Amino acid sequence: MTYDPVSRVRRFNRAVTSEVGALDTSFLGRGRPLGAARVLNSIGRGQTDVAVIRDYLGLDSGLMSRLLRSLEEEGLIETVPNPQDARRRVARLTETGRCEFQAYEALSNAQAKSFLARHRRPDELLRAMDIVASSLRREQIVLEEKDPRHEDASYCLREYYGELARRFEKGFDVSLSRDPDAMDMIRPRGAFLVAMSDGLPIGCVGLKGNGGEVAEIKRLWVAPSARGLGLATRLMTAAENIARELSIKLLRLDTNSALPEATQLYRGTGWSEIDRFNDDPYPDTFFEKRL
Repeated sequence: MTYDPVSRVRRFNRAVTSEVGALDTSFLGRGRPLGAARVLNSIGRGQTDVAVIRDYLGLDSGLMSRLLRSLEEEGLIETVPNPQDARRRVARLTETGRCEFQAYEALSNAQAKSFLARHRRPDELLRAMDIVASSLRREQIVLEEKDPRHEDASYCLREYYGELARRFEKGFDVSLSRDPDAMDMIRPRGAFLVAMSDGLPIGCVGLKGNGGEVAEIKRLWVAPSARGLGLATRLMTAAENIARELSIKLLRLDTNSALPEATQLYRGTGWSEIDRFNDDPYPDTFFEKRL
């Protein structure tokens, strides 16, 4: 017998809500439900604008107000008008609230470790979790401009280089590539974008400029767990928009035939194949796009 997809999804939903304690009146044994704990967690992680927290958690105004009031009554937070806009409110943890936030962090970390310890192949379990999280939080993925040396950018680049090493017939050594340190991908010459999902980097792309009207797109990478969500197209479009801001008129890029999905993306988004324009040892296919 083959069970239908809807039944399998609902089984998954029941398992998750039960295991994380979504229905408990005392989430992780700290005396308050999951909703209040999530608000406290958001504030503890630096999200202070009440409207931003409400949108991030998908709460309606009435429920958000009740959760904030309950946390204030416990002495865990205080809310005050936003100094830049009195119509908005910001929330901050009190000293007691910071201690409670740390207690939740320790319990949540322990719970996560216990989940992974139940499976003989925790890496496979993590990969499955990453796919689910990326898909469910697709609309919340944000593109942030970062220095290529930032830890989030460095993580993406390491993953990208590792994938090339696995997929290229002769491997990949970034030191043999042009601009291995990606230092030309910083304004005003260029830019480096990182796709972030709930604080985790899941994709990147670089715009490598030289101060003139011609630049290159480099280092396009999307985590396997986030592929199929249109993220590569989003990254490319954002890089092209920055190029226009920098008065760049012509973009070029190169790729390798071992990456057919990349070639398909470029051909499907208005790029034209051209002759080789560099002496990089790895690419064998070249494109350009006039802005």
